[in-house]
Amino acid sequence: MLVIPKNILDALIAHGRAGFPLETCGILSGNGGVVSEFHPMTNVDQSRVHFLMEPREQFAVAKELRVKGKEMLAVYHTHPDTPARPSAEDIRLAKAPGVSTVILSLAGPAPDLKSFRIFDGVSTPEPIDVPGAGE
Repeated sequence: MLVIPKNILDALIAHGRAGFPLETCGILSGNGGVVSEFHPMTNVDQSRVHFLMEPREQFAVAKELRVKGKEMLAVYHTHPDTPARPSAEDIRLAKAPGVSTVILSLAGPAPDLKSFRIFDGVSTPEPIDVPGAGE
């Protein structure tokens, strides 16, 4: 299970809406499956159907996480026009075992967030808990 506090979920949705209609992307970090930090990245592909995180930003976050003793828990990206499920490309490019793939769909009337564990080409849904969502 991935725990994403409401304030971080709100920031992720705001990032997706600000970048719409292009895909946005980034990293969620923390410890023990509990997200405590949100790291928006630049999608250098500037595409509505795929993303590539800006490498210098990605390396800076990796260094910051090592210093802080945090883990990369998830890579997130938006799907501006399609449901929150991994595309064939998402599955093919998922190369970090133990790191969740979080997808935010902006295709419907309300944002739809889902998480997946992808390993060896197999995508498995992962539950998400959002503390504070009902407040």
